[in-house]
Amino acid sequence: MKKLLCTTILCTFCLFSTAVIAKELTISISQFVDHPALNAVLKGFQDDLAENGIVPKYKIYNGHGNMSTVGQISTQIISDRPDMIVAIATPSAQACARIYEKNKNMADTPMVFTAITDPLAAGLVDNYDRPGKSITGVSNRLPMDKHMEMVLRFIPDLKNLGVMYNSGEVNSVSNVKRIKEAAATLGFNIVDGAVTNTADVYQATQSLVGEVDAIYVPTDNTVISALESVIKVSEQVDIPLFTADTDSVKRGAIAAMGFDYYLHGKQTGALARRIIAGENPGNIPVEFQKDLSFHVNPEAAKRMGLEVEQAIIDSADQLH
Repeated sequence: MKKLLCTTILCTFCLFSTAVIAKELTISISQFVDHPALNAVLKGFQDDLAENGIVPKYKIYNGHGNMSTVGQISTQIISDRPDMIVAIATPSAQACARIYEKNKNMADTPMVFTAITDPLAAGLVDNYDRPGKSITGVSNRLPMDKHMEMVLRFIPDLKNLGVMYNSGEVNSVSNVKRIKEAAATLGFNIVDGAVTNTADVYQATQSLVGEVDAIYVPTDNTVISALESVIKVSEQVDIPLFTADTDSVKRGAIAAMGFDYYLHGKQTGALARRIIAGENPGNIPVEFQKDLSFHVNPEAAKRMGLEVEQAIIDSADQLH
């Protein structure tokens, strides 16, 4: 009887402790900029945890594309002393990774990154199979050869493609490197349309007028957040615009080949749950998403002076 009583008390204590831990779980989230794709990642992440019975206390910060603000957020996260850090997009992830250098007491705090093209080049992990440290995550690296082939489907005689990106964002620089390699193989040139902030986007787009046959925007947070500036110029002078971000097609780009960022967020949530359950993030391989979805906006093409073949329209996974 005494043994049974002790067991009952122990079980009750364990259940109580688990409830307390679940209730007190705090996750600090640093998001680089406010735009549909990254917002979808955040929602997918939160929905995955909620659907699996995990409702932590969230402290959500948005850098609004400002590198200085992103650094300040990482300092604030040190004060939060969260149980987990989630970083959405490369600049936020890099700033959060520096937390471990600023405060050794947080060395064991797990960090999960998401929506990052090249976590290795960004210095976030030692390698993809065994990331090391307390950091792992989900990459949105896309096959740029397929993206360039997509542009050629619309413009078979393409000679010069303008690529707009933030030259200070590792994620974008890595993308552009792979774009240039793919373009060289396919036989057309890349013209840089580099920017450093959203205020540069309109002028950088204008600088491409007369120099390129089309414009392509990779998964670049800075340019995508100011995409209406690119769309405006593209419609004014009939330069077809393509992107890697499928949400940008409904905003007015002609086409994109990407993946569902909401599902990307849910995949990030599933990875975070493994860490919450006790796995060491340094031993969890970086994950990638491979399923691509082809989105087309025929009306946007007309506004940019491009007639789209019916066969291309019929092959779209989603029309806007």
